[in-house]
Amino acid sequence: MAFSVVEKKKDEVTSEPNVVPLCDVLLVLLIIFMIATPLIKKGIDVELPVAINTINMPENLEVVLSIKNDGTMFVGQDEVTMDNLQLMVEEAFLTASDPRLYLRADGDINYGKIIDVVYVLKDAGIEIVGIITEIKTDTID
Repeated sequence: MAFSVVEKKKDEVTSEPNVVPLCDVLLVLLIIFMIATPLIKKGIDVELPVAINTINMPENLEVVLSIKNDGTMFVGQDEVTMDNLQLMVEEAFLTASDPRLYLRADGDINYGKIIDVVYVLKDAGIEIVGIITEIKTDTID
C-alpha cells in the first residue's frame, strides 16, 4: 500500500468522514436483522382440530367464526354465507378491541372450505386467525 503524505496547516480542518462508527452501527444492525429474520412467520399458522398441546385462550373471545360440518357458518351467533362473510366480519371488528379472529371449525369439515374462508378473511383485512382446538386426551404409550 502506498500512502501519500500531505502537509497540513494547524488551522486546516480535515473533511474526511470517520467511517469506523458507521461500520460499527451497520454491523450491529446486520446482526439484529440476522437474528430477527428467522423469527418472522410467513402466512397463517394453523393447528389441526385436535391438538396435543394448546395455549390458554383469552376468556372473552370477541370475534368467533364457527363452521359446522354441513358448511353453515356463524359470526358470533349470526348465521352468515360466503357472500356476506366479509361484510359481517368487518362489522364485527368495528367494535372489537382484539385484532384476532378465532376460528372454531368442525374437525370433519372439508379443508378446501377452510381455505376459501381464510381467503375471504384476508380480503376483510384479518391478519391474525386463532384456531380453536380440542385437547387430545388419549396418548399412545
